[in-house]
Amino acid sequence: MAAFFGLARRSRQEQAGFRLYAAAVAAAREPALYQSLGVADTLDGRFDLVCLHAYLLVRRLRREAEPGPALAQAVFDAMFSDMDVSLREMGVGDLSVGRRVRAMWEAFNGRAHAYEAALAAGDSAALEAALVRNVWRGASPPAGRATELARLVTAQAAFLDGQDFAALAAGEASFLRAAEATS
Repeated sequence: MAAFFGLARRSRQEQAGFRLYAAAVAAAREPALYQSLGVADTLDGRFDLVCLHAYLLVRRLRREAEPGPALAQAVFDAMFSDMDVSLREMGVGDLSVGRRVRAMWEAFNGRAHAYEAALAAGDSAALEAALVRNVWRGASPPAGRATELARLVTAQAAFLDGQDFAALAAGEASFLRAAEATS
């Protein structure tokens, strides 16, 4: 993640935000998500899984009193700083980077609202539908895989909720492996 350059010059909160975002990215890159659950190992598939894991982390942090929401914002900022740098590294021209990052922000926001509504209501069918719409871009996922991913998302949310906020504030987060929640 190229956005980590210059991390030492950032505030502690920003540093923690970047480390938490890195944990979300690592979780989103777990091979089982692509191999076992059938998420496309493409730029879009990876973006959707990074959004999903970052959303879960932001969700957890926002449930705390300050500095939780500020740390959630630091994770969000780290994500979109990384997206900006990644687009530039892929050769996207300076004039269109801002527009593309805004489109990514809007995609993240829409996904976050859909996932939050489903999780808050405990509605696994709505969560599955949101995952199919976003992660599989409306295509039919392999049989049973949307259910498995919804189960993983619910388990991840509970797992993150159980993590000590002091550790999160220090930039330390862990995620379940896909096999731990889907088997």
